[in-house]
Amino acid sequence: MKLISFQDGRMPGIGVLDDAEGAVIDLSAAGLSSDMTSFIELGSEGLQRAMETCMDPVAVLDPEDIYLTAPIPTPRRNIFCVGRNYHDHAKEFHESGFDASEKDKVIPDHPMIFTKATTSVIGPGEDLDLSLDPTGTTDYEGELGVIIGPGGRGIAKDEAYNHVYGYTIINDMTARTLQHQHKQWFIGKSLDGYCPMGPCLVTADEIGDVAKLQLTTTVNGEKRQDAVVADLIFDIPTLIETISAGITLLPGDIIATGTPVGVGIGFDPPVFLKSGDTVAVTVSGIGTLETPVI
Repeated sequence: MKLISFQDGRMPGIGVLDDAEGAVIDLSAAGLSSDMTSFIELGSEGLQRAMETCMDPVAVLDPEDIYLTAPIPTPRRNIFCVGRNYHDHAKEFHESGFDASEKDKVIPDHPMIFTKATTSVIGPGEDLDLSLDPTGTTDYEGELGVIIGPGGRGIAKDEAYNHVYGYTIINDMTARTLQHQHKQWFIGKSLDGYCPMGPCLVTADEIGDVAKLQLTTTVNGEKRQDAVVADLIFDIPTLIETISAGITLLPGDIIATGTPVGVGIGFDPPVFLKSGDTVAVTVSGIGTLETPVI
């Protein structure tokens, strides 16, 4: 099931995206919450009620009458992110001169976990404002996002997928000079609007083998990144086990799993985003997340 969050000009809502019919099913018709996190907390009961609502013609909306927001527009807490989690990207970042972390290791021994502020989240088609980066070194990072369903602490790898509700697309935008200057990544990763997310949340049952998903990123139509999720250094179960070892994961938590090779700092000289660019991140089975740059 493809779930979306939207605005219809009056109030926020959540719905089901019906690609076959080109329609949106408004889940408020079933008396369900307009908040995606609250819906996720309902688990299988919420999905069953959503399926029943899809049969109700009164719940059908014209997609032209709404605009999409991020699937989880206001996360309850920071987005968990993972640095240097594809082999070739770890090498390009290590050699870029912007890496202020471990100097002697290209491939980390353990997942490198950091976070992005909740206020960095924007939806598909929303503008990225480069004026917030005084250094002029904003870069893109296309990533697969994991949405947690049932929460928990101390989740073992062999149980991890039981805690995955679904998947989305994230562009982990980064102000590279700020990332380097502060010797940690929070500020450079957390500027307002620097976490485009969407266009939808696809439930895990529709994805199948997540390792086979293909991720590509283009800038103005030029392909920059192209990888499969199987190329992750630390796979999704490892990430969930690592984070949950001492931190309780909650329904609706978001994990951005890392970006593959091909970011702007990997070029010689580096190629940063500029006003007028459009960045598009596509993940097979989910869709395309477009972000205009101003």
